[in-house]
Amino acid sequence: MGFMVHGFQTVWCRLMNKNYAQIERQELCDLFELVGPDHPTLCEGWDTADLAAHLVLRENSLKAFGLVVPGYLAKKLAKATKKLAQKKPFEELVEKVRSGPPFYLKRFDEVMNLFEFFVHHEDVRRGVSGCTPRTDISDLEDALWVKQERFSKLLVRGLKDVDLKLLNSSGETIHLGGGGKPVVLEGKPSEIAMFLFGRRDNSEVKLTGDSEAINEMKNGKLGG
Repeated sequence: MGFMVHGFQTVWCRLMNKNYAQIERQELCDLFELVGPDHPTLCEGWDTADLAAHLVLRENSLKAFGLVVPGYLAKKLAKATKKLAQKKPFEELVEKVRSGPPFYLKRFDEVMNLFEFFVHHEDVRRGVSGCTPRTDISDLEDALWVKQERFSKLLVRGLKDVDLKLLNSSGETIHLGGGGKPVVLEGKPSEIAMFLFGRRDNSEVKLTGDSEAINEMKNGKLGG
């Protein structure tokens, strides 16, 4: 019954609210409820309980600084994530995620969370082999593309000697630059996002250009 109620909430959100971060959040929580706490994800070493715990801490704990500060803080966050996943009932974690960000972050929800919840939604969907990309998300594709340049620049800052251009399936381009060897990453905005967030083996994209730059794209440092 709870899943059906939340399903209606998701549909209502999609019809009445074009905050795609919120839509992806609700659909991810619907999927959490459907697959349970032990479902595999694309996040190495994490099942769905770990992922839900990560999302709770990210928005509600100072330990989330470990997401941007490597070393000691990152290790503390990793331990806290595992501990919360094991200690807190999965249903409560999902409800906490579903309830949205705290009030002081709500105005930044779309900016902060569109890619976060899209990618993690796909992490759960594609956690089992054979799951293909969604095909009925043209509005979401547009929303991702609008914000693609800002986030992509952050995600590729670890690459070396690469002059990167993004090419979407509609023929639109974003030149991220970099001053190195030219390479083009082509695909739907959603698949480009999956690749740049480090899900290279689980994204449907095409790389063309200089061979060394292509190798850097395939093996260099990517992701948030």
